[in-house]
Amino acid sequence: MSEEKKTGGWRENKWFRAAIPGLLLHCSIGTVYCWSYVSNGISQYIGYDVKTVNWAFSIAILFLGLSAAFLGNFVEKDIHKASLIATICFSVGMAGTGFFVWLGGRSYNGGAGAPSILALIGIFLCYGVVMGIGLGTGYLSPVKTLMLWFQDRKGLATGLAVAGFGAAKAIGAPIMEALQENPKVGVVKMFYILAAAYFVMMFVGHLLLKKPAGWHEPSSSEKKPSIMEVLKTKPLTNYIGIWLMFFLNITCGLAIISYEKQLFMTVGFVGVAGTLGAISAVFNAGGRLGFSAWADTMKDRNTIYKLIFILSIVFTAIALITNGIVNQGQSSVLAILVVALIFVVNAGYGGGFSNVPTLLSDHYGMGSISAIHGITLSAWGFAGIAGPQLAGLIIKLFGGDTVTFESHGKTYIANPLGYQRILIATLALYALSLLVCLIFVKPTEKALAAKKAKAEAKKN
Repeated sequence: MSEEKKTGGWRENKWFRAAIPGLLLHCSIGTVYCWSYVSNGISQYIGYDVKTVNWAFSIAILFLGLSAAFLGNFVEKDIHKASLIATICFSVGMAGTGFFVWLGGRSYNGGAGAPSILALIGIFLCYGVVMGIGLGTGYLSPVKTLMLWFQDRKGLATGLAVAGFGAAKAIGAPIMEALQENPKVGVVKMFYILAAAYFVMMFVGHLLLKKPAGWHEPSSSEKKPSIMEVLKTKPLTNYIGIWLMFFLNITCGLAIISYEKQLFMTVGFVGVAGTLGAISAVFNAGGRLGFSAWADTMKDRNTIYKLIFILSIVFTAIALITNGIVNQGQSSVLAILVVALIFVVNAGYGGGFSNVPTLLSDHYGMGSISAIHGITLSAWGFAGIAGPQLAGLIIKLFGGDTVTFESHGKTYIANPLGYQRILIATLALYALSLLVCLIFVKPTEKALAAKKAKAEAKKN
């Protein structure tokens, strides 16, 4: 062993080789969740309504899940190529989005012309498909590496990087708003500036990312169990349960988070909606780090999901029973309860993400974790469509009168009754998630052994 390895030089240091590159990658791609802070600006610039423009976000999340599912084995074999592909796709997709927004604005010309269908399709392709592929490969690339470097605190390690995904919103949202409001920048140049900045961040992360020297990845000539063979080491209902509770948690989270800013305004916080959005992003990041680090101390990591779902059910039920949303800011106490619900949903949403790879590794080992994690992230892709579209459908079918808010020169339309009724659906889905968690996801061998040892100790 070299002197550098003995002394913990940076070339073999877990922070420089896993934690920092993981944060650089996830802090960049996590800005996808700043979409609600740019969608209104894009809508007004190119002449399409926000609902139509929002399909770009749904497509991005769908392709995140699909690319993670189909490229999981590729990431497993070569994290360097995967992280480089992520860097190129994400930054090129963001720059391309800026170009097609410019093209759409040129055609629309502030209402003097017609909206350009070519520009809209270009935005869907660049932000949705190209950036979505960058999201999927970029999300997977550092996860296994982190768990290999931090064997004893896998939850803390993955939570730290995945927290960067949540923190990206807290960092990126105010920057995006400031760039859009700057008359010398605006919405188009904002995308170009961010594309360049994120390319640098992700490329540095790509250069630093490295698996531990002692880890041996099987070569193509070596026999390796198929994904299905690995999953069949446990009852298939166990994996289906993990996939389902992950899907349901994201669906509920996105149904609420996609209308987060309008919710803050509806309950009376118009002037500070952006600040509260940044705080909710801190809860999202804190849930990713806090819940995963907490799960490291538990004998059965699935317990953390039970806690997440119970907290979500309790706070959703309180906001539903008290009619805090339709109250529209007339009671500060009820308004605070709605804000608390949004913070708890963000924390549970983030915690659900950070605990999935470690829960899977507890059940199925580290050998094929990237591939299995990638397949599981398909739940994120489908939930990216299901959550916002479910919320939109409920508002359309069961919503009431709309109210309009003005903030930073932009107009926001809210539907208080529609938002209140979204909570009925999310409450039912959170309850279903808890049942899935309790019935289908079985304890690991480690948890069963600990339970048996505890029972024997009581006998003695």
